[in-house]
Amino acid sequence: MGQREIAIKMARQAAENAYAPYSNFRVGATIRCGDKYFSGVNIENASYGLTICAERVAIFSAIALGHKKIDEIAVACIDAPDGAPANSLMPCGACRQVMAEFLDENAKIMIDRVGVFNMKEILPVAFTLKCESVD
Repeated sequence: MGQREIAIKMARQAAENAYAPYSNFRVGATIRCGDKYFSGVNIENASYGLTICAERVAIFSAIALGHKKIDEIAVACIDAPDGAPANSLMPCGACRQVMAEFLDENAKIMIDRVGVFNMKEILPVAFTLKCESVD
């Protein structure tokens, strides 16, 4: 089993731990930083705006542990029915923007049952803010 298959399998397994009592739509994400893997799940809240997606949980977990370069991310929506449209399985806009902050433009974004993408394909014109250092 290659690295990509491992990441998708881990994302599916992580989704089992999602907290999704409102949508019943469990999502798992796994990122790879070198030879280390970090997983995340969607965590819903009765105040919907406080809900966080699996992709951001996985990314933030890696960043919190000092990893700054993300090589790839895998996302799996295990409750989506077979034949669900691709757009219902894709990361939301907020997650895409966070990915743009931490993934190299050539990093692989693997969406279970959809395909493999890069940043330019899923967010062609990402917001960026280049700060100049202050002496």
